[in-house]
Amino acid sequence: MSRPRFLADNDLTEAIPCGLMRREPSIEFRRLRELGMASRSDAQVLEYAAAEGLVIVSHDVNTMTGQASSRIGAGLPMPGVFLVHQGDPVGAVIEDLLLVWAASEAEEWANRLVFLPLR
Repeated sequence: MSRPRFLADNDLTEAIPCGLMRREPSIEFRRLRELGMASRSDAQVLEYAAAEGLVIVSHDVNTMTGQASSRIGAGLPMPGVFLVHQGDPVGAVIEDLLLVWAASEAEEWANRLVFLPLR
């Protein structure tokens, strides 16, 4: 069992990983841009996240949801996806991710699609 580690999808506003890591510097939050993977498809991002055990955080509510559901349906590993609507308050999303990191295990989010902020 381990704490969740995160991967920012290419479209995720930078304020979320920056704000979260400012609150808790020991949180691992990789960014596709920093990894040279900004132009990868959702399927490729999900494959990378599964291989690395990273929970994806994305604004891409439409296509990421479908791709993640397809992986789950095919029985492929899927470490989880947190989806954030563009207009949702960044502070609430950061608080929820901090709570997820501090109070859960990465394995709890496997094969789950969860909208943030938690309601």
